[in-house]
Amino acid sequence: MRRGDLTKTSADALVNPANSFGVMGGGVAAALKAAGGERIEKDAMACAPIAVGKAVGVSAGALPARYVIHAPTMTRPAEKIHAKAVDMATHAALREATRLGCQTIAFPGMGTGVGGVNLVDAAHAMVGAIKFFLGKEKTSLKEIVLVAFDEELERAFDQAIGKLSG
Repeated sequence: MRRGDLTKTSADALVNPANSFGVMGGGVAAALKAAGGERIEKDAMACAPIAVGKAVGVSAGALPARYVIHAPTMTRPAEKIHAKAVDMATHAALREATRLGCQTIAFPGMGTGVGGVNLVDAAHAMVGAIKFFLGKEKTSLKEIVLVAFDEELERAFDQAIGKLSG
């Protein structure tokens, strides 16, 4: 876990908490598109619709990664969601990273922006999904990084990791 800017994080895959249409209009998606290029959105939209609970990996463009994994937390852009969608999207991103042979993956706070999920609930859903995945699935992943954009999300991630590892 670290605090920082996902778009400057070096990893095999960066995760976009997407919508099912692949439109990258706001929040993390807009930041990834601005830093990595329009191609990321075009490739995502070409894969649409992407159901919540599924994920697709596309080229990361100019980002310091090989892939951007679009893991929808919502069907429509700016839709309010619940923590179960965060869990499903996190698990889907891990499955897709494994399918792509990734060794490293970086996640932002999933569903914490326009999705409206409380930071603590989102962090617990994400850490729980990661723990479950690592306990059940064979994976190429060696490092999973949670990237907190601010101190509040960093605390929520720390709390979730502490609670679920104890």
